Amino acid sequence: MRIDVVFGLQQLTPQDTQGRVVAVIDVLRASTTIAVALTNGARAIIPTESPDDAVTRSKHLERGAYRLAGERRMLKMEGFDLGNSPLEHTREAVEGKTVILTTTNGTRALLAVQGARDVVVASYVNLTAVSAMLRSALRGGADISLVCAGQDRQFALEDAACAGRYVHLVSRRLATLELNDAALAATLIDRKYGDNLMRLFNTAAHGRALAAAGFADDLTSCAAVNSFPVVPIYQDRQITKLGPERER
Repeated sequence: MRIDVVFGLQQLTPQDTQGRVVAVIDVLRASTTIAVALTNGARAIIPTESPDDAVTRSKHLERGAYRLAGERRMLKMEGFDLGNSPLEHTREAVEGKTVILTTTNGTRALLAVQGARDVVVASYVNLTAVSAMLRSALRGGADISLVCAGQDRQFALEDAACAGRYVHLVSRRLATLELNDAALAATLIDRKYGDNLMRLFNTAAHGRALAAAGFADDLTSCAAVNSFPVVPIYQDRQITKLGPERER
């Protein structure tokens, strides 16, 4: 059994995902926003590559049935209903709706994962729920890949630290488990920051950029461990909540 961590899409290869259970991590902010939206009653989330793709997908749905959401350069795009702030994806905004989402890093990471057995969206806000799912898969003999969306396809400190926390929770007390070097490095980063996630976010380049752009409250939301305990599963080009109506 293996747990591998991939630091940014630039490092992702087909071998990292083929036949594996894959967790995609984009803490700031897509993974968090997806967990929030599903908890608040969104029917599904459709990740798209670009704003144009999002608009095209929306044409296949009735106008009242969806919300266009996403960002470029951290800001909501003109004509979209919502940005990528988890604070915008309230129950009033998304309940019963399909959210069509495009972001700079997170949705692109989801679309880049090919050939996986299962794909789950992971963050701090759903840490325990997703860890339990991954741990069950690992004990069932599956290999795990934690894919950090990163920033512009490169390493991002906050995603690496979150991956390290998952490695720690999923692997404890399991013998004969192999970790790649990135997984070992991620656990060291997690150990450095521990539960002080605001220090992590205020150190990370993207966290500082979000705060400077007026999204400091988003950092607080993204640091609220286990506040939105859902397991978002990406399958058939959409993300839905794992639950009694959708068991694996």
